[in-house]
Formats: sequence, structure tokens, C-alpha cells
Amino acid sequence: MRVPKAGAAAAVIGLALTATGCGGDEGPQGTLSVGIKFDQPGVGYREPGGTFSGFDVDVATYIGKELGYKPEQISFKKVDSSDRELLLQYNEVKFVAASYSISDKRKEQVDFAGPYFIAHQDLLVRAGENSITKAEDLNNKELCSVTGSTSAQNVKQTLAPKASLLELQSYSECIVALEEGRVAAMTTDNSILAGYAAKKENAGKFKLVGLNLSNESYGIGIKKGSKDLQAKINAALKKMVQDGSWDAAVKKNFGSANYKNEPAPPITTGS
Repeated sequence: MRVPKAGAAAAVIGLALTATGCGGDEGPQGTLSVGIKFDQPGVGYREPGGTFSGFDVDVATYIGKELGYKPEQISFKKVDSSDRELLLQYNEVKFVAASYSISDKRKEQVDFAGPYFIAHQDLLVRAGENSITKAEDLNNKELCSVTGSTSAQNVKQTLAPKASLLELQSYSECIVALEEGRVAAMTTDNSILAGYAAKKENAGKFKLVGLNLSNESYGIGIKKGSKDLQAKINAALKKMVQDGSWDAAVKKNFGSANYKNEPAPPITTGS
């Protein structure tokens, strides 16, 4: 059966819109694909019902709005630390907001907008724990982190060489070990620790020690050479700070666990 010209044109337009949705291109008619973490409460988290929450989710949604997308047009895609660069390089996502620390090594493969948040490596302990006030106090105690974590190795190799290290597959498992008393502390970025401590079921159980064991500048990862997108995202981040949305997102997602966030950092990319 022959397709009329008008029908053929409509089919071509439909295919174009579908391609736009898959690639996450800018434009209010398409779908914006954004890479986030699914397993970091308070930062990037997929709720049991399929909705998403966390500071990175709020930042990504705000950026999406400034790019012309409604919340329902944003598609969140799970990213792991090891595949963030690949997803950008192969256009699987338009940008990544996933506790993505800016580093010279990463900038060889992708560009960044931001930074939009400053995190520090810290320790999370039980709420009644008062004997751990510095990393050295972990000597002869057990510390939990995820397998292959540079945070845990930083503590064990340079700060508390006599600490025992329990490596588990997820921070959720470390939280259980900490609550049960099998470890004295767990370690990673303070934003991630605060997110776990702020979960409703963990309220009042844990606290951050309040250490700055490293400096992590979270940036929005974008494909190499995306200068126009970088400028638009930087403008959105500046506006988010100026209109109070940034502060509101911090308070909403990290709660009270002895967490003292840094002020919103100045934008240093794109200049």
C-alpha cells in the first residue's frame, strides 16, 4: 500500500521525535535523559515506588526546567561510577548529575559544568558514640566501606593504619553493620553519609563526626566539546543559588545528622 506524502512526512517527524527522546536532546518536544545514582539516599535515589529523590535529582530537575523541559519529560537513567564517561560519550544521557567529582583525569574524557556542591570525606558513627572525634581514633577499631573504596583506603593507609577494614558491596550493608555494632564507623563523602542518616527509618540513630578528610567538587558531566550546553547549565546553577532553590534542596535532602554543608561554590568551568 502506498503511503501518501502527508503521511510519509508525519512518519518522518515521528521518527525524529523518537530519536530526540532516546538521545535526550534539548527541546521541549523531546525527552531529557539524565544520569543519576539510584542507591544514594539524599543524593540520588530510586524510591521503592519508582519515583526519584535526592539533591542531585533536584539539581537535575531544575536544570531541565531551565533548558525547557517539564519534570515529566525528564528520564532518569541509572549510572555507576565506572560508566559515567561511557554514557556521555555514546549519547545515552545528555548530562550526568551523580556525585560526580571534577578531576583532571576525568576532564580528559568529558567536560563539566559547575561545580554545584562541595563534599568532604567524613565518618558516620552511632548517635551515642563519643570516642571517635578524628580519623586516628579508628586505630584498633573496624571501619566499613564499599569494596574498592578509595575513601576507606585513605583512612587505613594514611590516617589509621591499625584500623580493620570491612568491605561490603553497598553502603546500605554498611549502615546495617554500623547499627548492629559490627563496625565502629563507615566512611565516604559526607553528603552520602548525611543522606543515609536522614532517612526516616534511621532518624536519631547516627551522626557525622564532622571531618574534612578530602575535598570533592561535584560537577555536572557533559559530553566533551558541549560548550553551549555547558554555558546553559552553568547559568541554571547560578540561578538556582540566587533564587534560594539550592539552599532549600540542601535542607530537604540532608536533614539533621550533624551535617554542615559548604556554601554553594563559585562556578569555575567554562571560562
